[in-house]
Amino acid sequence: MAVIPSSSRSSDSIPLEDDGAHIDAPELRFFVMALFFIFGGITSLNDVIIPKLKELFTLNYTQAMLVQFCFFTAYLLVGIPGAALVKKVGYMRGAVCGLLAMMIGCLLFIPASQAAAYPLFLAALFVLASGVVVVQVVTNPLISLLGKPATASSRLTFAQAFNSLGTVVFPKVGATIILGSLATVTAAELSGPALDAYRVAETQTVVRTYIGLAIALAVVAGVVWMNRNRLKGERHEATSLTASLELLRRPRLSFGAACIFLYVGAEVAIGSLIVNYLQQKDVLGIGAEAAGGYIPYYWGGALVGRFIGSFVLTRVNPGKVLTVNALAAIALIAVSVSTTGALSAWSLLLVGLANSIMFPTIFTLACEGLGRRAADGSGLINIAIFGGAVVPLLTGGIADVTGKLALALALPAACYAVIALFGLYARRPAPGLT
Repeated sequence: MAVIPSSSRSSDSIPLEDDGAHIDAPELRFFVMALFFIFGGITSLNDVIIPKLKELFTLNYTQAMLVQFCFFTAYLLVGIPGAALVKKVGYMRGAVCGLLAMMIGCLLFIPASQAAAYPLFLAALFVLASGVVVVQVVTNPLISLLGKPATASSRLTFAQAFNSLGTVVFPKVGATIILGSLATVTAAELSGPALDAYRVAETQTVVRTYIGLAIALAVVAGVVWMNRNRLKGERHEATSLTASLELLRRPRLSFGAACIFLYVGAEVAIGSLIVNYLQQKDVLGIGAEAAGGYIPYYWGGALVGRFIGSFVLTRVNPGKVLTVNALAAIALIAVSVSTTGALSAWSLLLVGLANSIMFPTIFTLACEGLGRRAADGSGLINIAIFGGAVVPLLTGGIADVTGKLALALALPAACYAVIALFGLYARRPAPGLT
């Protein structure tokens, strides 16, 4: 990234510093944190619509988890193209492109509802997620550059707290609007035209929710577009797909990408099953709306933990903190599956607290030393988020085969074990690119 001489700096633009130092633009942090809030909230709404669509289309756990599969498959398919787009048009314009794609995805819920077709809902979620991927390609490296490299883990963790704030607010509202409207009759009791009419009527709450989001996204995209020239002197290395993939030869990045795959998969799998898990008679035995009201506690734990973590990570080795949190997640899952009632419920919900610093810490440790190749590294990391498609689907499959959600949680626990090992591996500074 080129340095802009002081004589060429305008009063309304922010220069990018050279050699991967940092961008001196404190005010841009609010913009980035707002984006974290938006895509975090939209992603967590999947936890609310899964039980809704599961009932409406009489799905088993594996079929219901296709919601997460289609959503997170976008990271696999759009990660590198998204990074290429951002490198071509810049951070601000890239954010606008992502926000508009998210808006289109929200609007596609309208024809999906009118057709009362589950595959169309999955297609809409894929388009929505594609926009989220592009926005995330922008936000992760940008927040890392908005300050000194030494405090990147702390800064990204703090920004992720706003992501968590979105995951608390959106499901709370969504559970009331979407799950609260479940009719006394069920889809399993209907057939033919009556079933189609029921599905159309019941999915209207989903449609109205996402139309509201589409309007909000259009407003945010307009604000970002008006500030599209805010960054001056932005430069990215032009690299091919092959050159980007060559970064995976760095053991630290490849191990970190694998852990992002496992972490996102474990986090999403647990979040997706919370409603059904709490509804079990030996846990809380409550209804869908009441169980949905507990989702914010799971994501709220991550919110609290990220504020705490942003402080702790400035004083404690990030790798060691990551290991401790991963081991804590395993212990909490073990407690949950071996107990009943409130203890079983709250120990699983507290896994959110253990999750808090994992993504930002794994991300910064994996990308440490990439310098001006940060956008490429971010694109590869976003591909690894595909774990949110695979692990939940496998977890749902285990639940269907065994008939027990508790046994299915062994897979997320195994994911956390690998993450604990990465923390130990990455506790030492990484060498820079040569």
